[in-house]
Amino acid sequence: MPGCFKKTLFALASLMSFVSFILIVVAMGIPKWMTGKILCKTGADLVNATDPELVKFIGEIYYGLFRGGKIRQCGLGGRRSKFTIFPHMVKKLNTGLHVMIIMFLCVAIFFSLVSFGFCILNAIKVPYRAINGPAGACLWNFLAGVFVVLGVTSFMAAVKLHHLTERIANFRENVFRFIILEERFEDCFWICVASATAHAVNLLLIAISGIHFPKIKTKTEEVNVTAEDIMY
Repeated sequence: MPGCFKKTLFALASLMSFVSFILIVVAMGIPKWMTGKILCKTGADLVNATDPELVKFIGEIYYGLFRGGKIRQCGLGGRRSKFTIFPHMVKKLNTGLHVMIIMFLCVAIFFSLVSFGFCILNAIKVPYRAINGPAGACLWNFLAGVFVVLGVTSFMAAVKLHHLTERIANFRENVFRFIILEERFEDCFWICVASATAHAVNLLLIAISGIHFPKIKTKTEEVNVTAEDIMY
């Protein structure tokens, strides 16, 4: 049986793995990865709008991995609309990269659950095989964290290098053209960053569990028995 200190560390590690699993699932389901402000360039050019009038042509957009929405401002008031990435819009995006982001996060979910199981196992007992022990728990936490990081960096590449927000904003816009004024990474993006951080913390906890602290030994006084003591 593992010691109390080791049990506590692996219990915390298992909790962090489960929290990471929940965070990734929630982040994938909520359409709040990116928000931004979009300018209806065509409408502004038609009326030759100046700076004070540009407010009437600035709308908003938000989206996640599967769906999103936008408010179009083309001089006649705001028009709200919602959209889904699959199956139509993905053809206009970098399909391979977008699918890779989702696959990376799905693999991270799997490894988070595996690391959760391994941490529970090490909290309950000392495995006979080394791969089932702290080494295995480190491996699965490391892989889970790596795939979350890959998913996050791939999303950043899609936004910054492949102009993901602009492509989504101009999807099925035959008359008006929108340009991006502002982009912000939102809660779901940072939730995934927190998930990767949780696995990094787990690696630290597992490393600490392997440290063998010196035991404090108390010196016992030697009892000297003399002839006088025997007499009494």
